[in-house]
Amino acid sequence: MSATYNTDFYAWANEQAALLRAGNVAAADLAHIAEEIESMGRTERREPDNRLAILLTLLLKWRFQAGYRGASCNLTIREHRLRIELHLSDDPSLKAWLDDAYARAYELAVIAAARETGLAEDVFPARPPFGAAEAMDSGFWPD
Repeated sequence: MSATYNTDFYAWANEQAALLRAGNVAAADLAHIAEEIESMGRTERREPDNRLAILLTLLLKWRFQAGYRGASCNLTIREHRLRIELHLSDDPSLKAWLDDAYARAYELAVIAAARETGLAEDVFPARPPFGAAEAMDSGFWPD
């Protein structure tokens, strides 16, 4: 185990990469390498939640705050749909988690939409008024 793991993560990561590239697996800090790889996987796994929460917030604002609708909002929604598509194309195994991510993201979106619109949380439906496929559909605009 390398002492730099706790004191200089960047140096540790470069040291470990060099050891692995040289084939010196015996000298590598395998326990921490495995831990870091798992951590990276968890971060990638949470990313759809974050991206969907933003998209759903925008779609809720579109639906419940008609004055919000405009070219800028339209473009921002399109941008976030594309960001999600690109992320899922980079990590296609995450598509299996999309429904779970959608449910979690909707809860966050209601809170954010209430904060950003000034509307009460109970104005927004307790359950998503549209599905994940609709939210991602470039032709879908909630009315």
